[in-house]
Amino acid sequence: MNASELRDKTPDQLRDDLANLKKEAFNLRFQQATGQLENPARLRSVRRDAARVKTILNEKAKSAAE
Repeated sequence: MNASELRDKTPDQLRDDLANLKKEAFNLRFQQATGQLENPARLRSVRRDAARVKTILNEKAKSAAE
């Protein structure tokens, strides 16, 4: 997921993506705690994707406020 793809989405779609990423991060943390996590790098990429979505949401909110 890259920033240009995210900028094309509406804020509602971004919020849905963020909710899905948070659920996935929770599940990955749970798998890590129980020793079932197969791809530890996925945790990092999900965290970064969530941060990317939050950044784009903040950009959109700032431009709408102006």
